[in-house]
Amino acid sequence: MLTLQVIRRELQGEVVLLTLAHSDGIELPTFSAGAHIDLHLTEDLVRPYSLCGDPKNRQHYQLGILKDAQSQGGSLAAHALNVGDRIQVSDPRNLFALNEEASHSLLIGGGIGITPMLAMAAELHAAGRSFSLHYCARSRTQAAFIPQLEQSPYADRVQMHFSDARRLNLAAVLSDVPANTHVYTCGPTRLMEAIVDEATRHGYRPEQVHQECFSAEVQTGGAAFEVVAATSGITVQVLENQSIVEALALAGLKVCVSCKQGICGSCLTDVLEGEPDHRDSYLTDEEKADGDQILLCCSRAKSARLVIDL
Repeated sequence: MLTLQVIRRELQGEVVLLTLAHSDGIELPTFSAGAHIDLHLTEDLVRPYSLCGDPKNRQHYQLGILKDAQSQGGSLAAHALNVGDRIQVSDPRNLFALNEEASHSLLIGGGIGITPMLAMAAELHAAGRSFSLHYCARSRTQAAFIPQLEQSPYADRVQMHFSDARRLNLAAVLSDVPANTHVYTCGPTRLMEAIVDEATRHGYRPEQVHQECFSAEVQTGGAAFEVVAATSGITVQVLENQSIVEALALAGLKVCVSCKQGICGSCLTDVLEGEPDHRDSYLTDEEKADGDQILLCCSRAKSARLVIDL
């Protein structure tokens, strides 16, 4: 855990741009494009946010956070931060890294999903690698980061698409690229699903299309089952509409969770016995088939008993 200070705060529409640094100016841990950090906004409120600054700059971390009308408290607490405030954050973690073997990287960010793309563009540009960036937003007036993109050294590789003007033509964008192009997308679910569908129609292999989700719908219902936390010696009954995390908390065992939607991996735990019922968007199909890991915030059990390494 790092204790950082807000050294700059800027509001662009409904997006707050926060710059975090050590109060004594020492260098921060390195990160690569696509990484995120967890903000510990309160004792029980932890949220992951993508780093959108240049990975070469180790003096500060930059975040862009949308004020979400459907927020459960995370974005509201982040927007309440002011210059001088101190906050605990995790070391950077990367679940959305660039593929080093790609001949070309096609970056498509929708709305606040542009944040990881900014770090990717900076890293690709610095490395002299081929890429293009497409930014989709409702309108120019509502979009954040436009001055930064227009003044960037890679501005000639950026195209902007606004719903009230020129919309993104996915078929054209996905076809006008070199062989072995890798696609990176982050933004609204509908946009990402459309990109995956169109990429599949154009012959992209699954490993060439990379996504980062900010939210996911999770089906949490199901029959009750027993969970044994082997290391802690605690056994709980997980009820029909209760998560494993909630059941363990009632028994006094607190699990660190962040997204609560099975997309960040912070509550990933080894399975020692039993069959998980995966409800997450984090594990790959192959990892789910192995059955030796589970996301405790949303997944359940197909077996009557599940033993976990906790």
